[in-house]
Amino acid sequence: MERKLYITGKYTGSKERLPVIDKYDGNSFATVHLASVKDYDKAIQHAVNVFPETRKIPTWIRQKALRTIADGLKKNRSEIARILCVESGKPIRYALGEVDRATSTFNMAADILTQWHGDIIPLDLTEASGNRFGLVRRFPVGPILGISPFNFPLNLAAHKIAPALATGNPIILKPASATPLSVFHIADMIKKTELPPGMLQILPAKRQVTDKIIPDERLNMLTFTGSAEVGWKLKEKCGKKKIALELGGNAGVYVSADAELDYAVQRCVMGAFAYSGQVCISIQRIVLHQSISDLFLEKFIAAVKKLKIGDPLDEKTDIGPMIDEENAKRVSKWIRDAVKDGAEILTGGNSDKKIVYPTVMRNVPAGCPLDSKEVFGPVVNIEIAANDQQALEKINNTDFGLQAGLFTRNLNLALNAFDDLDVGGVILNDVPTFRVDNMPYGGVKDSGFGREGLFYTMEEMTEIKHLAINRNV
Repeated sequence: MERKLYITGKYTGSKERLPVIDKYDGNSFATVHLASVKDYDKAIQHAVNVFPETRKIPTWIRQKALRTIADGLKKNRSEIARILCVESGKPIRYALGEVDRATSTFNMAADILTQWHGDIIPLDLTEASGNRFGLVRRFPVGPILGISPFNFPLNLAAHKIAPALATGNPIILKPASATPLSVFHIADMIKKTELPPGMLQILPAKRQVTDKIIPDERLNMLTFTGSAEVGWKLKEKCGKKKIALELGGNAGVYVSADAELDYAVQRCVMGAFAYSGQVCISIQRIVLHQSISDLFLEKFIAAVKKLKIGDPLDEKTDIGPMIDEENAKRVSKWIRDAVKDGAEILTGGNSDKKIVYPTVMRNVPAGCPLDSKEVFGPVVNIEIAANDQQALEKINNTDFGLQAGLFTRNLNLALNAFDDLDVGGVILNDVPTFRVDNMPYGGVKDSGFGREGLFYTMEEMTEIKHLAINRNV
């Protein structure tokens, strides 16, 4: 398989190529062309040139195009999922789920356009203002650069592409170098729509290339999903352009004394270890009320030990490889370092090349990487709380604030958590890993700012304009 740059509405070759590796067997199975600074300059100028047309595309054409892309994803579901599985190492059932979510993402954007409207506001509020009223509408911001991550290479790209197309913005997407293939299926489908050629452009590139073009004043917005370390550095380069950052997490979940334990165990296993923990809202810390901690751990560890490790193309596989051996080594080192400092491994802790076995730990020292940083691997830390207030304080004890989970039947505890937790979302009676694609998803503190979720991203990608009308003339 070979994928060229999708630029100005055409597939175009480049001099530099990048092999795409099967994350399970380590062999190259595809090649993508890499964009240069010159290629990006051409793409940006094309976006500038096409914007006067895209900003005035009738709603019905944008809506029809979004439906066409969604239908294409659905029709090619199995093929796209297999590519996604191989390029990312994601178990095939999760890959199929991601294609379904991306399909839903484009359909949701089309649905929102049915009710995407402005406001009429009264301006005759004082004697001096007279007989006046105002119209308020949202207008597209202009050329957007989107940078998507490796862990959800299709759906998180869709969360940038779909709202951009819906609101009339041309968008240039840089996919992650480790997983650049699946998003090109969207380019294949957009060619079948009535949208102007080049309204979407896909340019894989090295980070050094995009670092150079991010300050370009012709780009009016950057939307980035990735690590906090990279995201905050990019923000410094953005100047006056709009920016949305969806960054890392260190998600915690509290299992209270009155929780439904069997359900909490089942969901926490998924929330901690799905896609080997390579999810921004993967559970990194489970806080247990002391009264149920022993029983929860007994059930939880037994369930973790049953997870099947192996080839992600096998439908029975729960745990596949991490994205690369470097990250597997990093996670393994963090585990060893924590043990040296007094942490206890309750299960797991071992690794085999790119596979890190599901690991449950206790007494992880405060301040070590497993405690304070985003692990982005299949490791979860157990903490014990004497009461609900202490548990919420433990959940807040992090520099990140993406989402938190809470299992309880106590309405007051749920409302207290909603009031007091410093996160972008509180998930009641489920894990922080839960996300539906219309949610206002995003975080606070080091987890970034701005919100994804189709309606909310469409607001991020538009500016409010007001027309004040004087009826006295």
